[in-house]
Amino acid sequence: MKQDRTFPRVTITRKGEASIKSGHPWVYDAEVQGNTDALENGSLIDACSEKGSYLGTGFFSRQSKIRLRLLSNNANERFDEAFFARRIRYALDYRKTAMGDDYGCCRLIFGEADGLPGLTVDCYHDILVSQVLSVGIERIKGMLYRLLVSLLKEDGIEVRGVFERNEAAIRELEGLPLEKGWYCADFLPEPPSAMIEIVENGIRYAVDVENGQKTGFFLDQKYNRIAAAKIAKGKRVLDCFTHTGSFALNAVKGGAAHVTAVDVSQAAIELAKSNAELNGLSERMDFLCADVFDLLPQMIEQHAAYDMIILDPPAFTKSRKTIAGAERGYRTINYNAMKLLPRGGYLATCSCSHFMPSELFEKMLLSAARDAGVSLKLVEARRQAPDHPALMNVPETDYLKFYLFQIV
Repeated sequence: MKQDRTFPRVTITRKGEASIKSGHPWVYDAEVQGNTDALENGSLIDACSEKGSYLGTGFFSRQSKIRLRLLSNNANERFDEAFFARRIRYALDYRKTAMGDDYGCCRLIFGEADGLPGLTVDCYHDILVSQVLSVGIERIKGMLYRLLVSLLKEDGIEVRGVFERNEAAIRELEGLPLEKGWYCADFLPEPPSAMIEIVENGIRYAVDVENGQKTGFFLDQKYNRIAAAKIAKGKRVLDCFTHTGSFALNAVKGGAAHVTAVDVSQAAIELAKSNAELNGLSERMDFLCADVFDLLPQMIEQHAAYDMIILDPPAFTKSRKTIAGAERGYRTINYNAMKLLPRGGYLATCSCSHFMPSELFEKMLLSAARDAGVSLKLVEARRQAPDHPALMNVPETDYLKFYLFQIV
């Protein structure tokens, strides 16, 4: 099929070709043949097979091991503003369908899962928080933000500001600087305060989009919090790694008798306290600044009484090289939680690292249960909320594992 636009071409190895045809959008450096010195960093490049057939078009990255991030395999696509407007509209329409009433507070763009590789955008009502992780997206981000603001206005959302959280180390692999701050443009008003308020599951939260973890709040656990809250009714709950107190507050709102919220960060504890006060839920809560790895063994020795424990740790591994250490970390906290809980107690546990696959995580849980002398009755197994969609052919997009067990 004849192309009506011209981009530089690179030849892909058979291994890379097979990966592309399987539907994966990444082409690694070792899969690109020939000299690429003349190619412009972040530019659009056509990928072709060794036999010369067109495979797809994507952003070229000179420094990253992910040398090419494919956008489309349509040989006639022009990749103009209209193309990106369609991509964004598809993403927004999907959220309106999948999230319903939660459309105004959710992840709008999830990188490769939405055909916009290297771009993440969270919507907190009228504030957007973005993260740009590829040099190709960096080059056109102004256009993408303008399209987002315009398309959201069509949906009744008037954006007051776009805050960039471009601090992830992966940007350095793309040759991009680490930075954060309000994005300034003529299509945006004067930047508002970085401390905003959101509502999720009927609970109000103060969110610091400038200094909070990731983009300020973890939207991916939205419905898992509801699932845990149903179990928590009437129970004494220990919420570990509480961060802003989201699981703890959902548990109290769901009818928990009492919740102890724990985090190693005093700043996180103070924010969780503020969120409890904001919702009038402090009466059935207490807060503890402590390292969960040290705290759980101490509680076992003290025979602390809890009916439910929630383990929502940060990612213990961000690469395949550290999986073994991460597995030990997950095993330690889960083993101690199982030892602390009584027979008939409940454990909510999860991993947010895609490098810790479900099979390995479940194997770890079974090993911890065996050593703790208990059995696990599966109540429910869940994934990330649908505003963080997983593409079946891109395993990197499927990362959150969440389990609810009864200890028997």
